[in-house]
Amino acid sequence: ESATAFGCLMSDLWLGEFDYVSPEAFHSVFGKRYLTFSTRTQQDAQEFLMCVLEELHQAFREVRAQLRHLGEASAEASRGSGSGTSIITQLFEGQLSYSITCLKCKTITDRPESFTVLSLPIPSGRVCALEDCLDCFFQPDTLTQNNQIHCCWCGTNQDATVKATITRAPQIIIFHLKRFAWQDRHRRKLSTTVCYPFSNLDLSPYSSRFFYKNAAYSLCALVNHTGDIDYGHYTAFCKHSTTKHWYSFDDTQVTKISDSAVQTDTAYLLFY
Repeated sequence: ESATAFGCLMSDLWLGEFDYVSPEAFHSVFGKRYLTFSTRTQQDAQEFLMCVLEELHQAFREVRAQLRHLGEASAEASRGSGSGTSIITQLFEGQLSYSITCLKCKTITDRPESFTVLSLPIPSGRVCALEDCLDCFFQPDTLTQNNQIHCCWCGTNQDATVKATITRAPQIIIFHLKRFAWQDRHRRKLSTTVCYPFSNLDLSPYSSRFFYKNAAYSLCALVNHTGDIDYGHYTAFCKHSTTKHWYSFDDTQVTKISDSAVQTDTAYLLFY
């Protein structure tokens, strides 16, 4: 299975016996499950990440269910706690609440929604900050015409405003910078430089004051994409949890890099 192949890949990485390891075995098994990723053509890293997390989540859920069935689960699991959860959801899953206000009767409805990746729009311009992207994502939006909501109090479709708020922040939050956008019926890649903080990322302006724990996030990894929509190259920068040094992963080349080199104009996925 994909989860087993992924586990073998992680073991090879952390054993440190090789200068680099190839994910060929994992790619082969994973490609049989998700045919989109079975070829050698370029695919989207964000879509791949979502599929990997979902595959691991389901695998860990199955193992937990089997242990519970055999009576070997932990005391916590035996109490029925979090049957739909896994280590993946515990680490990566957060929750948004969409506050929808009917513009006629002013009734407010809250709709919760879980997330593992936040896809952030990039403001137009040559340079912006990650906080600008967050501001765009969390700014209120007005729903009119074909996007009207059905108001239960009014009994009809009405214009409304909707605003998202983080009600549960995950331990590891992943941001997807939406670099591929539609313009004049054609997709293009946005080359905007997004400046992101290495530490003390404050999510309190976008969080409910009743749920936010006043935690500051630090950057631990990122994925870069160079090239255009149809042809490009992915690399990764990762911070060693012990030494705090940054390393670049570029195919078979793994090199130590300076902190200043971590800020790039090709960042596509950010892990905090």
